[in-house]
Amino acid sequence: MDAEAFSVTLRLAAATTLVLTLLGLPLAWWLTTTASRWRIVVEALTALPLVLPPTVLGFFLLMATSPRSWPGSQWLAWTGSPLPFSFAGILAGSCLFNLPFAVRPFMAGLATVPRDQLEAAACLGCSPIRRFLRIAIPVAWPGILSGIILTFAHALGEFGVVLMLGGSIPGVTRTLSISLYEDVQAMNYARATQTACTLLALAFAALSTVAFLNRRSRR
Repeated sequence: MDAEAFSVTLRLAAATTLVLTLLGLPLAWWLTTTASRWRIVVEALTALPLVLPPTVLGFFLLMATSPRSWPGSQWLAWTGSPLPFSFAGILAGSCLFNLPFAVRPFMAGLATVPRDQLEAAACLGCSPIRRFLRIAIPVAWPGILSGIILTFAHALGEFGVVLMLGGSIPGVTRTLSISLYEDVQAMNYARATQTACTLLALAFAALSTVAFLNRRSRR
């Protein structure tokens, strides 16, 4: 197994999970509680990566972040390096592609928060942020933790978006899934088997943990 690719994969999955936890929880809370007419549009956009092929998403992101585009040119002027074919580039792609795997479990967990508790806290003068932090998150923690685990596990096996945005630069953008693909192309089946088994074990462990949490939350 490619140890360097394993390191990049863990860093990518950890960074993706952190970003989506910080951004996805407020978004999930808004989607769960809002009565805005824009809710349907935002929820559809959030779920779009579930049905959109990863290569299509990767292509659009590649075009949107190229130095010829406004976001890409601003990033280049700010950092001195292009966003595509960098770790920051594949992180952006991974966050967008894994957004529904974080937000949907977060929403399912937050939907279990009793509304009477939130209303009682509001009547006592508790601010919306305090209600979110002190009531919603403690009650919804099984769903939140499931979303974190699923996001991390799914980011570990990311292929299409990472390949389109980052290529295969050793130590920078080559992940385990890309290493597996290249090993199969080179007919290095022994190392490909090690990589595939590693990814399988990680996925199985993640799903088992989520199933355990869901079972506990029903008790």
